[in-house]
Amino acid sequence: MHKTIGILAHVDAGKTTFSEQLLYHTNTIRHRGRVDHQDSFLDSHTIEKNRGITIFADQGIFTYNNSTYYIIDTPGHVDFSPEMERAIQVMDYAIIIISAVDGIEGHTETVWQLLRKHHVPTFFFINKTDYEGTDPTSVLAEIRSTLSENVCDITTSFDEELIEFLAERDEVLLETYMDSGFDKDLWTQTLQQMVKENKIFPCASGSALKDIGIVEFLEKLDSLTTTSYKSDDVFAAQVYKIRHDESGNRVTYLKLVNGTLKVRDSVTYNEQTEKITQIRQYSGNKFKTTDQAIAGELVAVTGLTNASIGDGLGVFAQKTEFDMIPTLKSKVLFDASIHVKEVLRCFKLLDAEDPSLRIFWDEYFQEIHVHVMGVIQLEVLEQIVLERFGFHVSFGEPKILYKETIGNSVHGYGHFEPLRHYAEVHLLIESAARNSGITFSNICHANDLSTGNQNLVKHHLFERDHHGLLTGSTLTDVKITLLTGRGHNEHTHGGDFREATYRALRQGLEKAENILLEPFYDFTIKVNMDLIGRILSDIQQAAGTFEPPENSGDNVFIKGRVPVATFMNYSTTFASFTHGKGSLSLVYGGYDRCHNTEEIIDTLGYNKEADPEYTSTSIFCAKGKGYPVYWHEAEAAMHCL
Repeated sequence: MHKTIGILAHVDAGKTTFSEQLLYHTNTIRHRGRVDHQDSFLDSHTIEKNRGITIFADQGIFTYNNSTYYIIDTPGHVDFSPEMERAIQVMDYAIIIISAVDGIEGHTETVWQLLRKHHVPTFFFINKTDYEGTDPTSVLAEIRSTLSENVCDITTSFDEELIEFLAERDEVLLETYMDSGFDKDLWTQTLQQMVKENKIFPCASGSALKDIGIVEFLEKLDSLTTTSYKSDDVFAAQVYKIRHDESGNRVTYLKLVNGTLKVRDSVTYNEQTEKITQIRQYSGNKFKTTDQAIAGELVAVTGLTNASIGDGLGVFAQKTEFDMIPTLKSKVLFDASIHVKEVLRCFKLLDAEDPSLRIFWDEYFQEIHVHVMGVIQLEVLEQIVLERFGFHVSFGEPKILYKETIGNSVHGYGHFEPLRHYAEVHLLIESAARNSGITFSNICHANDLSTGNQNLVKHHLFERDHHGLLTGSTLTDVKITLLTGRGHNEHTHGGDFREATYRALRQGLEKAENILLEPFYDFTIKVNMDLIGRILSDIQQAAGTFEPPENSGDNVFIKGRVPVATFMNYSTTFASFTHGKGSLSLVYGGYDRCHNTEEIIDTLGYNKEADPEYTSTSIFCAKGKGYPVYWHEAEAAMHCL
């Protein structure tokens, strides 16, 4: 049986040390490394050792009771949460490590929400119980009140509390319990199934550093987890990581979810087919080659030149969408002696490995921009570029990534007809639910526009980000419907429908109620009652909102939403005036209306009339010559109306 287990936690909860113990007790490593000693098996990169944090989601392999386990040690720092989320998509089960000293922290809640989104069955391990003054029982109560009431304590074998906990959640168990009492085998099988169905979340406690409770937890993990992959079925896999080896070869990491993969097999993805040239099994930073892999295994392959993270291979064709979206962007600064094309080439490699960077080349300003989660990520990027590519870069001050949407429904018309070209597109553009992105529907009849040209319109709408009119920021949260269009058998050529589609979208935005959006945090603050006045005042000054505060002893809990722009540096201020006694949890809460739209529009200074990449002006042809029709006159000139 093959099982992929993810280890997740807030930074410094002891995640990597816990992973080292599992590898040690299963005879995978002979020496238990420590993060503070810079000798841990999974934090093998120089940058990770120097910083003492996990940055890359690396894996280890061990066998236990006839099962092969792939454990993925994920980053715990919020700046590297996209790397963590990419690993979640291939996990069979997850273990959330929670420090008994600190309890649930901001990133813990983010991890929990992502695991629920991907329906990953989850265990908890309360770590650092050897520290003086810690109370695992109170931490378990906090987990139940904050994350889920369906968390059960499995530190000991079936005691009366656990027996009744399960019976209360299963009618068969309850009837059996009332009629004939406790049946260990039945309770174990039911718990195993309820864990797999995300109905129950087991929790244990101990100390990874002192090796307390680790073996006992491993035994319970093994008995309560099952997988059922079919290696005799058709091939299917999911891409979860891209790397480049020392020779510059692109290495694609896969989770096989069905069938078998052999060297020299041809694999289909994104409407293209490529041949596998090598299959590797990685454990830490070392690998061994193999001739084939079967369902349930994590492997890395060479030969796939264009596959990207989240892609499905074979019959498993659905692409995974990720929630962890950077809210900051920064300009890449480098010495003029280095050619910009070389810098861009290197950053494109990094972009393949971390798609959240979304490397962007601004042709107009001749600048390279990156999207990031925070300043720590920028510092790490500097080190990575120096280490891998041999030159120094720095970054401009990070700026908030704004987005734009519309508040109403409009029709957009685009026509592109210079001499010997022809395409016309009519779109309905509607406001959509917040944080839903761009969606597409099609009610165009094939008698009006061929199916191939209809598909072209859809392709051009999704081939790149489109700009709003207020600040030139990315357009989002709209539903676009293709109403009708027209091509010409002789004069329509490649690119004509791109031009018409862009113009139709832009012409519609000219008539719309345009809205500027900014990223928000969902926050939870716990402070002493004496500080509530200061906290509420700070939230209001930051343009945030909050729910009625809740009292708990001498402390008060405040929950609400606040713009990233006004709160991204608040943690330092908070720690100062609370003297480290309070807690501040910030979780990315998506985009919403900007609190200072006019100020941001003035600051960014976007001129929609001077945007070289977009125009709302249609092109028509008369007497063998093309001529422009500006957006406010375009509708009257359309051929399909």
